[in-house]
Amino acid sequence: MNDRPGNPGEFPYTRGVYRDMYRSRLWTMRQYAGFGTAEESNRRYRYLLSQGTSGLSVAFDLPTQMGLDSDHPMAAGEVGRVGVAVSSLADMNVLFRDIPLRDVSTSMTINSTAAILLAYYALVARSQGADLKTLSGTVQNDILKEYIARGTYIYPPRPAMRIVTDLLAWAGREMPEWNTISISGYHIREAGSTAVQELAFTFANAIAYIEAAVAAGLAVDSFAPRLSFFFNSHSDFLEEIAKFRAARRIYAFLMRDRFGAHDPRSMMLRFHVQTAGSTLTAQQPDVNIVRTAIQALAAVLGGAQSLHTNSRDEALSLPTEESARIALRTQQIVAYETGVANTADPAGGSYAIEALTDSIEREVAEYLKRIDQMGGTLRAIDAGYIQGEIQNAAYQYQREIESGKRIVVGVNRFQQDENRAISTFRLDPALEQAQVDALRQVRASRSQSTVEERLAAVEQAARDGSNLMPAIVAAAEAYATVAEISGRLKSVFGEYRDA
Repeated sequence: MNDRPGNPGEFPYTRGVYRDMYRSRLWTMRQYAGFGTAEESNRRYRYLLSQGTSGLSVAFDLPTQMGLDSDHPMAAGEVGRVGVAVSSLADMNVLFRDIPLRDVSTSMTINSTAAILLAYYALVARSQGADLKTLSGTVQNDILKEYIARGTYIYPPRPAMRIVTDLLAWAGREMPEWNTISISGYHIREAGSTAVQELAFTFANAIAYIEAAVAAGLAVDSFAPRLSFFFNSHSDFLEEIAKFRAARRIYAFLMRDRFGAHDPRSMMLRFHVQTAGSTLTAQQPDVNIVRTAIQALAAVLGGAQSLHTNSRDEALSLPTEESARIALRTQQIVAYETGVANTADPAGGSYAIEALTDSIEREVAEYLKRIDQMGGTLRAIDAGYIQGEIQNAAYQYQREIESGKRIVVGVNRFQQDENRAISTFRLDPALEQAQVDALRQVRASRSQSTVEERLAAVEQAARDGSNLMPAIVAAAEAYATVAEISGRLKSVFGEYRDA
């Protein structure tokens, strides 16, 4: 056990990356949102901003995530379902209409097509007169966890890693305040991992990204200060607080001792937290408000830099405006009524918290050693090792619920007849056709010769090894679509098929 975890703002940052933590600045209150067309989502974003959200968090639909345009046959029935449909720069312009991007921090949960969506975003910001060098936000851009836990991949892992590092290098020059990757443990946890596995596999992915960036010629301190992370806040209250504290300490030593970072900012783990969607129940959905409040409190006591709180109805549908407002009010109550923001690391010094922090750190180190011995993260993914560990943990968790060893209120204990209907969100099916019609209008109104010329430049950059981003930005500016740009990359890189 570490006898002295240090002070907040001091290496190894166990107690927080800033000395004053929330006493000088609260965490960013984000609400993850996006559905239907860009116009519909724009209305929701402006509503959330009017209710006190301090940052936007964009959910994209599956076709956009998979590099498909809204009128692709495989997109039918999925357009705008789990996020907003964005097929071209025209959609991105509408998505952020009347929202000054120079004043708003935006997080975009997008991976395989992250380079394309960031290009659209940068072009919208530039058209608003914003200075790209001062834009604040995050693009997830974490492709490795897609092979491990989520499945929205397009290209094989190695060329996908090249896109990640090209984005890091380009944004380091053009958008230096932007977080160019959000390395995600959230989806690993949602797939069924334990808290220890969430950290271990997230840091294994981080090691792979950093090694790839260094191999591409980038100095660690040139990009590491803009790396960010995305974690889950689950229901084991003390374990979650300890997990976040352990994560900071693990990362600080990793960056200093393994990668030789010298800039203190390179050693500071900054992370966003989302409460655990997998813990929400369709039974007695109002009880989910309590679950989310406890998970949000754990994230704050653990020192998160930004937070999204899930809505009570997300086990049933997309959240209604009322449910999203309650979720936001949950954060505001934690911030302004509980007093926990008045002390940096208020849980620090508790025997239980410190012992759990040390235990999690040791167990994560064991996993990282095992993955190193296998030859690194990509080989561990190729061998199915990481996926198998998560699957085994998920199976064990479900067995505990079914046997009654693990109690889930309203599911295997304290059930009641569901006699109160909750009003759920209903997506207008006409929105899909409206999106398809708008996309076809964009194609009809643009210069096709310019689009073709710039798509050819994207393909050439993919072949000759030059940085992809300038060509992608130029194609995006000509209103090339997500599918057209990703299709040219696919023609060079190929397509990944899970064995």
